[in-house]
Amino acid sequence: MKIILATDHAGFELKEKVKHNLINKGFSVKDFGAKTYNSSDDYPDFIIPAAKFLAKNNNCLGIILGGSGQGEAIAANRINGIRAAVYYGGPLDIIKLSRMHNNANILSLGARFLDEEYTMEVIELWIKTDFEGERHLRRIKKLDI
Repeated sequence: MKIILATDHAGFELKEKVKHNLINKGFSVKDFGAKTYNSSDDYPDFIIPAAKFLAKNNNCLGIILGGSGQGEAIAANRINGIRAAVYYGGPLDIIKLSRMHNNANILSLGARFLDEEYTMEVIELWIKTDFEGERHLRRIKKLDI
């Protein structure tokens, strides 16, 4: 499975660690940037191209990062076909439900609230959790208008 990554400066350091960990676990990774740390970059410049790519490639999942993950999820969710869920801590059931009930195809992480080890635990849980389908599919189909 291919994993799409994107971040701005606030998530840059954690994205680099996530990328390294995913590659070591055998995942194919496509990194939309930021490629270098730049404190004045803007998250839409990286998030929107990543979300557009993911919307056209169903065999991928996306992980985007920012300070809180909120703005990044808002940007990604403007693209039809994208369902970005935000996580910056709290019960892990949030992660499972984002996949089981919402079929989230992007996980937006708040890098200022998560460390590397916990982030990888969250990502692994999110990737391995399957969509339940059925009644949830009916609801998801109503989102892309």
